[in-house]
Amino acid sequence: MQLFRKTITAFALIALASSASAATTVKVVEGGEGGGPMTLTLDQSSIKAGETTFLVHNDAMTEEHEMVLVKLKSADQKIDVVAAKHRIDEKQLKSLGEVSELKPGADGQLKAKLVPGAYLLLCNIKGHYEAGMHAMLTVTK
Repeated sequence: MQLFRKTITAFALIALASSASAATTVKVVEGGEGGGPMTLTLDQSSIKAGETTFLVHNDAMTEEHEMVLVKLKSADQKIDVVAAKHRIDEKQLKSLGEVSELKPGADGQLKAKLVPGAYLLLCNIKGHYEAGMHAMLTVTK
């Protein structure tokens, strides 16, 4: 009986340790067609800091999309669009990676270790950010 209790306790500790270190998964759905509204939606807008996997799905029928992950200096940081290019100048931002050239109906993923702060997820294909393809993510301790 003593051995049984120790075994159960050991399994409980292992389960607790593995759940504490488990990565967070954020599901991202991109949608929209040229000339219409564009969307980038997250299944959660606030997560805990740590290893994070972004599962990205392009729900569009004909339009290619991408997802760029950017760490912001603050939640109210202004993001400027280069008017002549209808895109964000990614060199001016702290990009943590991207899922690029996601064909219609395709899936992709990005893994990143996130620290507390404000993050922006966006599609930087010409005109898509301006058409609404962006979402904020808050990362807490």
